[in-house]
Amino acid sequence: MEFSVVVPTLNGRHQLVGCLDALRERLPAAEVIVVNGPSTDGTSGMVHERPDVDVLVEIADRNINVARNAGLEIARGDVVALLDQGHRIEDGWASAVERGIDADGHAITGPTHRPIRGGITTEAREHRTIAGRDVTYFNGGNVALSRAAVEELDGFDEYLETGGARDLAHRLAGQKRAVSWQPGMGVKKSVETDGGGDGDPRMISRASAFLGDEAHRRWGLKYRALAYRLAKNYGPRPTVLRRLAGHTAVDGVASTRGVLKGGLTPTAWIGGGSAVTANTLIGLKDGFQARVSDRTPRRNPYGISGRQDRAVEQYDWR
Repeated sequence: MEFSVVVPTLNGRHQLVGCLDALRERLPAAEVIVVNGPSTDGTSGMVHERPDVDVLVEIADRNINVARNAGLEIARGDVVALLDQGHRIEDGWASAVERGIDADGHAITGPTHRPIRGGITTEAREHRTIAGRDVTYFNGGNVALSRAAVEELDGFDEYLETGGARDLAHRLAGQKRAVSWQPGMGVKKSVETDGGGDGDPRMISRASAFLGDEAHRRWGLKYRALAYRLAKNYGPRPTVLRRLAGHTAVDGVASTRGVLKGGLTPTAWIGGGSAVTANTLIGLKDGFQARVSDRTPRRNPYGISGRQDRAVEQYDWR
């Protein structure tokens, strides 16, 4: 089994060093592809000096899903793994991937160990049943995909700035492709990393919601992405509206508590609600349009095959 590992990075040189060191130690035979862009912290120079990196792709987009697709597009392995720049694979990681592939998994994932004060926390497997479809979510910074899954699903949806891994989970479930959870496929998260590798909505703290322009933007992106992927993958059915209503109800209660406790002004609360409403409507509209644009089971009109100009520069030392 030949491994390719794609590591998207953006202004994370110090974290990336740890990620690459762990790969060199525990998976030295893998093809390693770093997709950088557009970093301003010396990442390119550092990568050029490392003989253990096979390909460096420089891109101009800050979209994590563009970076992922740029790496998937040129990867040669039978299995292609995606790692966050701040993740370090642990002992047994590769063996766990192989077990998942042998178990007919088309996506293999495992726990992320996050340092906290006084110890380490480990994320659990997350599973939902939506419109009769069994969806197993995964961390986009610790997942391995079979070659068949990459080709059939055409990579990640580049419309999305956040929640790309969750969208892929819906599409895997739509094709009845199994996601194998392997406890041994663990990664340790660097203390220095900012936790924004995938931008999944669960990574956006409800406690910080509606506190300023940047928070409004992030909250808007969350709901645009949520509405888009539900509309695109499930169409105009009551399930979509129920799930959107459920999310807004939970987040609305959290923000209302912030107002009552005095940590949030009514003006900020109103501004946040407006951002959510506007972006939800945009996401629904764009999601339904995307569903019409790609009626195939892959549901990905903005995938790998959708463009050829991702790379600004490519350095190939294979």
